[in-house]
Amino acid sequence: MYPRPLEQVQFRALAATCLSFFIVLWFGKRTIKWLKKMKIGDSGIADVAALAEAANAKKNTPTMGGILIAAAIAGSTILLADLSTSYIHQALIVLAWLAAVGASDDWLKLTAARRGTGRQGLYSWEKFVFQLGVGALIGYFAYSSGIPLKSDAMPVNNGPVVAHVLNLPGQKTYVPYDPDKEVKTPTFNPKPNQTQVITLADARKLAPAQGLTYLPRWAYMLIAMLMIAGISNALNITDGMDGLAAGVSTAVSIGMVILTLIAGTVGMATYLLVPFVPGSDELAVVAGAMVGACLGFLWWNCSPAQVFMGDTGSLCLGGLVGFMASVIRQEFVILLMCGVFLLELGSVVMQVGFFKMTKGQRIFKCAPIHHHFHMSGWTEQQVVARAWVVSVLLVVLALATIKVR
Repeated sequence: MYPRPLEQVQFRALAATCLSFFIVLWFGKRTIKWLKKMKIGDSGIADVAALAEAANAKKNTPTMGGILIAAAIAGSTILLADLSTSYIHQALIVLAWLAAVGASDDWLKLTAARRGTGRQGLYSWEKFVFQLGVGALIGYFAYSSGIPLKSDAMPVNNGPVVAHVLNLPGQKTYVPYDPDKEVKTPTFNPKPNQTQVITLADARKLAPAQGLTYLPRWAYMLIAMLMIAGISNALNITDGMDGLAAGVSTAVSIGMVILTLIAGTVGMATYLLVPFVPGSDELAVVAGAMVGACLGFLWWNCSPAQVFMGDTGSLCLGGLVGFMASVIRQEFVILLMCGVFLLELGSVVMQVGFFKMTKGQRIFKCAPIHHHFHMSGWTEQQVVARAWVVSVLLVVLALATIKVR
């Protein structure tokens, strides 16, 4: 199907990283010029007077640059991923759906002054409905994709499957293989021309552990909805300083490449006792494209930014992270990786809730919390660089938890 190097998903994931990076780099300048011509720029309005000067300095900087990110991820995925894999279809739907929602919001919001009348962007509840909608749709089909077929080169049984397991922190999905002990061997039917061959020893290791919780379809869909909507909103809130969201997303996406390769490779999944989800290794190509697209965007978004990603980029990036977390059953690990995003979201929830409860008092000087640090004396570059450092450490810590079982 592919030339020999492209038969290896690891190579294609690296190739997707490079390709998406150069796509964003190549089309970046002309896209920025087009956005300026269309007058799709930041308003320079800040909610807090102390931030007004900094916000005014960014006035008319073009936003909606997330179209570069979405296009690069889509193009690289279509060219390098196995398009016969259902998870790839679902990833492309999440990408296109949330990029369209974000672009609609950006366009309405940022061309309002030029139009003179009309909507000032989508309402929050409208965006949330679209996010939950794609989460429910994708959750339904992702659940079906996890049900093994009798022709697949993997154990076949009529009971629940590991792709639907509730993967709790520290949980051992499989019975550790001990050659000195008798282990019931599941039956399996090899698929002709299957690139990933499961040996008898691997099949023995695939005996699920006792006491696992298997999710029914409705629960799987609910988790997918919450992950996609939650992380896309958290990433959207984080996008408030030059390079902040793109840099943190790069670190998280690198972690996603590793996790998807583990989940989709029977040897690594059984060795690390995490759920083996056949076909999910192809999502490493999508994650690799995310890494390259974010790095390429940083070329134009580093301080002082020439373009902002806007909702177009932040919603689709966060949605893809939430989708892949649900597929590979690593929600807790990926939430740890996304600690900076969750801190940003949590700071807004706490600030708004405390403000309403106390009728005017605040916990932070300004929310999201990156503005609090800025107003506390950190420079914008310090806030961004330290968020990057924390994100890298969280990704390393989250990956370490995979081994500690």
